[in-house]
Amino acid sequence: MTIMEVLRAGMMTTVQDWPGRVGYWQIGVPPSGPMDDLSFRLANVAVGNAEGAPGLEITMAGPSLRFDTETWVSVTGAQVPITVAGQSVSPWQPVLVGAGEVLDIGMVTGPGVRAYLAVAGGISAQPYLGSASTFTLGRFGGHNGRALTAGDVLKVDDEATGSRRRILAEEQPALARHWQIAVTVGPHSAPEFFTDNDIQTLYTFDYEVHFNSDRTGVRLVGPRPDWARPDGGEAGLHPSNIHDNAYSVGSLDFTGDTPILLGPDGPSLGGFVCPVTVTSADRWKLGQLAPGNTVRFVPVRASEAASHRVLGRSRRASSPAVFSRGGDADHGILGRSVTSDQSTIVTYRRSGDDNILVEYGTMRLDLALRARVHALHTAVAEQQLSGIADLTPGIRSLQVKLDPSVRGLPSALAALQEIEQQLPSASELVVPSRTVRLPLCWDDPSTREATLRYMHGVRADAPWCPWNIEFIRRMNGLDSVDDVYRTVYDAEYLVLGLGDVYLGAPVATPLDPRHRLVTTKYNPARTWTPENAVGIGGAYLCIYGMEGPGGYQFVGRTTQIWNHRHPLESAGFEPDHPWLLRFFDRISWYPVSSDELLDLRADMAAGRGHVEVVDGSFSLAQHQAFLSENAADIATKRTLMEAARAEERQRWAAAGEFAATAEESRGEEIA
Repeated sequence: MTIMEVLRAGMMTTVQDWPGRVGYWQIGVPPSGPMDDLSFRLANVAVGNAEGAPGLEITMAGPSLRFDTETWVSVTGAQVPITVAGQSVSPWQPVLVGAGEVLDIGMVTGPGVRAYLAVAGGISAQPYLGSASTFTLGRFGGHNGRALTAGDVLKVDDEATGSRRRILAEEQPALARHWQIAVTVGPHSAPEFFTDNDIQTLYTFDYEVHFNSDRTGVRLVGPRPDWARPDGGEAGLHPSNIHDNAYSVGSLDFTGDTPILLGPDGPSLGGFVCPVTVTSADRWKLGQLAPGNTVRFVPVRASEAASHRVLGRSRRASSPAVFSRGGDADHGILGRSVTSDQSTIVTYRRSGDDNILVEYGTMRLDLALRARVHALHTAVAEQQLSGIADLTPGIRSLQVKLDPSVRGLPSALAALQEIEQQLPSASELVVPSRTVRLPLCWDDPSTREATLRYMHGVRADAPWCPWNIEFIRRMNGLDSVDDVYRTVYDAEYLVLGLGDVYLGAPVATPLDPRHRLVTTKYNPARTWTPENAVGIGGAYLCIYGMEGPGGYQFVGRTTQIWNHRHPLESAGFEPDHPWLLRFFDRISWYPVSSDELLDLRADMAAGRGHVEVVDGSFSLAQHQAFLSENAADIATKRTLMEAARAEERQRWAAAGEFAATAEESRGEEIA
């Protein structure tokens, strides 16, 4: 086995494999893998590896590496100077590095931002959830869950079994500074969410790549949409807000007024609209978008999108232009039907050429809709249809991810419609539902620090600053912040989705609508959120699974919901997966001080923590009976809260909040 020593690590060098982690989107684990999968796979082809073998992704500045035995390597992607033992060598071909010799990869000099290194045999890395890819935000995969540093020693597996060859010029992807990127319309486009003029602008404006872009997403600078609706209702005051649904890698996600192309380390679930989605064959371009580059979106028909599986000229990657006869004219809606009991509209939306988003009902929070999603999720999973790679439920939707080389959108649509028509009534739903009792440090100092950082670094005049809890009180017409406190601690929150902000993070709503506090999300979003902060956005409560960006209004902080290292079976975690919570769990809170929370978190990190978990079940019929019995009081309280939100919206309008310029509303991170 060859040993590879890191003499210089470069700016951001990580181990990746392709296609990354598949099958964990529904609990908030992104696929990761190479951002430019085309260059990565071609590097492996050059040295005779399987296309997906683990290699290195290099961002901006490359590493210096020494090998202890004779080794074949290949460097692809953005143009970089490459030397072996001080002698210049060429990219896109196999290169022999002698025993003890140094391979040096310098700074990116041409278009693009990422280069790739493949080593014959592939880099040896312990798989995590089925993949060697590094997810630095989650601190797992690759080499100790992080970017490489000087002094690291990596092992290379046995010699590759395939034949080595040079990658021909016509096979190499065309890198540019002014990009054309193929997109399909959907899932949420005009005229429901955006105006026709907004979509026309999207296709004719040259968006600029913002410097604050990374593997989670490529932030773009461009005109603010006019929007086709005034707000998001219970999902939030901004018209970009929707009830949480699954995202596709490559979706153009409007977080407020800011467009962000979601990358392979992006969130799986969120509450923002996405008008178009980059085709699977063009997503490699996201990995080469450099700050200051421009992007022109070109609408294409999903049926004519190139295959993401095929390398070389047939992918049309060697041409910088995207040739198109125009996009689909269906506004991203593949079809509509009605449930077998004639009670609920079902909308099938396109999300790229490799996803169908199945939505139930109208844009409202209704547990009966979540029950229908669960029934469809279960039925599709049981049938084990070929070509379906992942199923991710949202609040009122199920995203079905496809391998388009196995099953296309028309075939998948027909299969889903047939399955849906065979589903039982939602009222029959009875599912396992554990009660999970967690500590909550109210108004935790770490959340205060995050708000202060936001005011200093992003926006000081936001309506939710300087204290999120006071903003929540005002939004819901409560008399005091003590009422907010009592409402949160009295509530029992039903987990409707996982992965809202990564790693098993729940999106949950109170079972009793009288406890349903509604807020709006930060716009722009925060650049930093402490791990396990607890917040409310729209009508939903969330626990942040890890440190990172965010947009929910803080109420406090709790203990870990993701097990990074320890066998915490006694703490509620199961040995076969690291996430604590499940769909339809019920979360209840008990108060702790900030010092008590630090002790509890230390115990959890050391593997000796404990979470109280009690088995039970949830019956939709029983819940609906409860709602009927308390309908009058629920309606009274909801009316008061809705009136308070209307007043807040008027204050926002008077203050010019909805007329913010694109510069003022530019988001720095994904919420």
